[in-house]
Amino acid sequence: MAWRIGVDSGGTFTDVCLFDEDSGKVEIWKVSSTPDDPSRGITTGVVEGLDQVGKTAKDLSFLGHGTTVATNALIELRGVKTGLIVSDGFRDLLEIGRQKRPNLYDMNAEKPEQLVSRDLRREVPERMKYDGTIDVPLDEAALRAELRELAGQDIKSLAVCFLYGFLNTEHEELAKRVIAEELPDVFVSTSHDVAPEFREFERLSTTVVNAYLGPVMQRYIRRLKENLAEIGLEIAPQLTQSNGGVIGFDTAANLPVRTVLSGPSTGVVAAQAIGKMSGFDNIITFDVGGTSSDVALLQNGVCQLTGEADVHGYPIKAPMLDIHTVGAGGGSIAHVDSGGLLKVGPRSAGAHPGPVCYGLGSTEPTVTDANIVLQTLNPVEILGGRMKVRRDLAVASVQRLADKLGLGVMESAQGIISVVTANMAKAIRVISVQRGHDPRDYALMAFGGAGPLHAARLARELDMGKVIVPLTPGTLCALGLLLTDLRADFAISRLLPLDDSALASIDAGFADLMGQAGAWFDAEEISEDRRVMTRTADMRYMGQNYELSVAVPAGPITPETFKALEEGFEAAHRQRFGFVAEGEQIQLVTLRLEAAGVVNKAQFKPQPVEGHDASAAQIDTRDVYMAEAGDFVSCAVYARDRLRPGNVIQGPAIVEQMDTTTVILPDMSGTVDTYLNLILEVKA
Repeated sequence: MAWRIGVDSGGTFTDVCLFDEDSGKVEIWKVSSTPDDPSRGITTGVVEGLDQVGKTAKDLSFLGHGTTVATNALIELRGVKTGLIVSDGFRDLLEIGRQKRPNLYDMNAEKPEQLVSRDLRREVPERMKYDGTIDVPLDEAALRAELRELAGQDIKSLAVCFLYGFLNTEHEELAKRVIAEELPDVFVSTSHDVAPEFREFERLSTTVVNAYLGPVMQRYIRRLKENLAEIGLEIAPQLTQSNGGVIGFDTAANLPVRTVLSGPSTGVVAAQAIGKMSGFDNIITFDVGGTSSDVALLQNGVCQLTGEADVHGYPIKAPMLDIHTVGAGGGSIAHVDSGGLLKVGPRSAGAHPGPVCYGLGSTEPTVTDANIVLQTLNPVEILGGRMKVRRDLAVASVQRLADKLGLGVMESAQGIISVVTANMAKAIRVISVQRGHDPRDYALMAFGGAGPLHAARLARELDMGKVIVPLTPGTLCALGLLLTDLRADFAISRLLPLDDSALASIDAGFADLMGQAGAWFDAEEISEDRRVMTRTADMRYMGQNYELSVAVPAGPITPETFKALEEGFEAAHRQRFGFVAEGEQIQLVTLRLEAAGVVNKAQFKPQPVEGHDASAAQIDTRDVYMAEAGDFVSCAVYARDRLRPGNVIQGPAIVEQMDTTTVILPDMSGTVDTYLNLILEVKA
């Protein structure tokens, strides 16, 4: 009997999900994260989770891991001292960037700190032309001289990005060989390996971020491998990428920039699978942890990939699921700003000391403390009784805030919930309304430790009709690791018109990408019957600055392919911008290929409906403060693990389980479906 395990390491908790391949049984476990050394929390979670089912690491056939190591190192600027080699004349490109001002009217706006200081940015004579031909050969002697100067600066990593290096890799490859001779112990990141696409600033920024994070990720993976080996793991573990797939540890160590959204991506993968089996094609995912809320939109069961994103002020050009993040989580700290207004986040109490109610020394009220005060969360214990909480401490912290606001304790606690709900709603509007989608046409899937706690109010705020709460919402990202495939993305930039003159170039471009994918399949030892390749193209009208991704039909590239691409592009353009520019020339910019190695995934079987009566699952009654009533309201409290398919719960009610709490508002009801999802909707 073999078991598969997914481990998602967050800022506050490390979630574990176990799946028995023979019986289909799913077990979950949760331990506190260890920010000083995340690998300790992971190995602890694996050991304790396996103990619950009487197994050891030797019984595992798969271990998938989602991590925030790269993300946190970037946010907290805990990368390594990094140098940069660029084409002559481009030393300051990293600082100049694009003419973008996200804070247009803020006279005191601060730009993100440069990851490479100017004294560590060096130019070398070399130049490629726009077509990839060599104009000025790389001056190897000048490169060696610069490297010898950098050697005295104690750099740990080096980024190399030459103009048009994505079209012709000769100079960057030569530079990499020279660096290996001069600085053999330095981590090297070249732009053609990291982001082989056009737009020199974004390619440069991505290469620098990869170099900055490389040694951090290598140390982490080395330590994690050692810890997992000590507990008896015999298989090769996998790490999640931002695109929702998994890769081997060694690949992740060399390309850490592809893991900056490692954790949230698997939640979207799990939501996609659960939505498909439960009959929901259009979903907005709502993942709330201790520090942030991550939202994504799935249309017809698919979450769009984006090839570029701004991650905490740093442009990154890498395939990633289109996930939007806002600093609003259970640990987000509430405070009064200089204008006397109540604000929530983005600062978070984290895992230690955590919210005030944990009794570990924190004094500033958080969203969790507000929920404890309102008693939407159990005011005595959480995590299925494994953690005691102090409501008196939470009340005292909110009282201090209330004194500044001139309000009562309950009004202030409810105010914290209202503000954080507004922040969450704003995030969802970014990925829906701003992109041509009406959130009312979608169901809200709530997960993460705090997602179901806030989902009902958020759905009401956005006028969304249904909320889906999966069976294990607090550990859904860990479950997603058991539902994803091995995956790699390949891309090549080729600015070509969408007409017959480009047929040969596009065909050759995809042939090149398929060759790269084939080499990756072989390296990962993926058998022929498990190989799947999907093609897309980034397209735009001639003269536009940014592109839309369009699926490329299977088969040879023919004029009929171009017709399908034109129709797909116009549909996407109308969806995003509301119009089609008739008669304008369409341009292909980047060809992409997604390679997937299909793996055995967790499978779930529907269960028979057992009736509407949920009274057997009721375990308590608790007074909960409801803003609608302006007072405490008596609510039935149900145990999630006792609910059966077909059970119906009338609001107001609370549903508790080890990994989360679900709130059902007075005008809502909750129904358990055959996959044990809890579906909330407004009463008819």
